[in-house]
Amino acid sequence: MAVESNFLNLGSPLIDFSLKGTDGEMHSTSDYSGKDVLIVAFICNHCPYVKAITGRLVAIQEKFKDRGVQILAVNSNDPDDYPEDSFENMQKFAAERGFNFPYLVDETQEVARQYDAQCTPDIYVYDKDRVLKYRGRIDDNWKEEDKVTSHDLENAISLLLEGKEIDFKQIPSIGCSIKWK
Repeated sequence: MAVESNFLNLGSPLIDFSLKGTDGEMHSTSDYSGKDVLIVAFICNHCPYVKAITGRLVAIQEKFKDRGVQILAVNSNDPDDYPEDSFENMQKFAAERGFNFPYLVDETQEVARQYDAQCTPDIYVYDKDRVLKYRGRIDDNWKEEDKVTSHDLENAISLLLEGKEIDFKQIPSIGCSIKWK
């Protein structure tokens, strides 16, 4: 069943966290304090919506890596009920898909709850002051990348890098629900 993200927390400050990455290292939001834009993306391994867009996230990180943009991907799903989302499978998933950003495990699901994450993918974009400015879809066609006509996430990033406000309607991300324990 598809679930949409919500916008209740637009304008709120970044919620700090420190989580273990698929690289075995701990990653904290504060590690990226020098970045102009920080993106927290709740994803997982098994969701067809996520599988369809991971290449786009990799391309976005590559496109903006030298412009002060950092993606942090977080998997908060329950691996007991969804073994495909286990840490070991996260490592395989990240390697197979060429992740160029940290992929972090939220074992307690505390981070997802603090963020009020709803679905995978659920995208949070923070400006240089770490205020939530964008919470919406990556683009207008999750299923067929070659039919995308509106690159919402890229547009939001570009506006923030220019010091501007998001000036277009934010449309919720859609995906599988977070799999709670």
